[in-house]
Amino acid sequence: MKKAISVIFAAIIVAVAALAGVTGCTEDSTRIRLCEVTHSVFYAPLYVALNNGYFEERGLEVTLTNAGGTDKVTAALVSGSSDIGLMGPEGVIYASDMNNAPVVFGQLTKRDGSFLVSKKDEADTFKWSDLEGKHVLAGRVGGVPAMTMQYIMNGYGLYDGVNCTINTEVAFNMMGSVFDADDSVDYTTLFEPTASEFEATGKGYIVASVGAESGEVPYTAFCALGSFLEEKRDVAKSFLEAVREGYEFMCESTPEEVAASLAPSFDGTDEKSLAIAVESYLEIDAWCSTPVMTEESLDRLQEIMKNAGELDKEVAFEDIVDNSIAEEIMAE
Repeated sequence: MKKAISVIFAAIIVAVAALAGVTGCTEDSTRIRLCEVTHSVFYAPLYVALNNGYFEERGLEVTLTNAGGTDKVTAALVSGSSDIGLMGPEGVIYASDMNNAPVVFGQLTKRDGSFLVSKKDEADTFKWSDLEGKHVLAGRVGGVPAMTMQYIMNGYGLYDGVNCTINTEVAFNMMGSVFDADDSVDYTTLFEPTASEFEATGKGYIVASVGAESGEVPYTAFCALGSFLEEKRDVAKSFLEAVREGYEFMCESTPEEVAASLAPSFDGTDEKSLAIAVESYLEIDAWCSTPVMTEESLDRLQEIMKNAGELDKEVAFEDIVDNSIAEEIMAE
């Protein structure tokens, strides 16, 4: 799998580099080209920092693009078309044997942000063992949502094709609609605000938090090339400081106030839904109070990846994580 992903990275890098050559970029040290893996309320501290002007206050101009996948974010970093990537650390692990591979320099979320949704109203009685014999949409194969769900279910003695169905064939953005339309599906995992919207409309019922059950995992983090962190260390530090200020605003504000700050980044999404999503994520302690990644949490991620058969050999913590900037911010 790792070899196959390296080949995919190489192909994507060629395409991204070609695009960068057409569009061009300035070399202004205050400009940051940020590439996100997907657009989600799960990354709320980042959007709060953007919309509340915390980057501008530090003299930073952040240009945000959505890559639609960790592999594509990694390719954008390696090709030089993006400066910072918001992505799952598994991308750094997969690419660790490549030349000029990116490293993690700050963590944003510390657990899975999906919720298990059932077609039955069983929130008060649900047990993970209830998934025996059931059809569960877990996410796409090789993705951390699917691997985390498999890790949990395997821990309860539930194995795909043996005593349950762990479906990893449905695309991330199609899981809700497939769950709603397919009578054979009993459960699905959904991120907020989709999970709460399904419950509000009677399409499903939230019965458990995947992240609360799996424990702390470095789910999404900010990554960059070592050369960028060396040459523009002050820029990277200011960037992390702005995101941390976004997190602090969220902790000190009501969900409704946070929703108002998020709204410009989620055109068409009702602020009430955003507030519910924020409250749900605060309840499970989804966001990091410190950008410093721990070796213990990375070990759990690699354990999850090995359990899913997606990792043959573990990568050393110090080879893919540079905590120096994050630790400097926390020391101050």
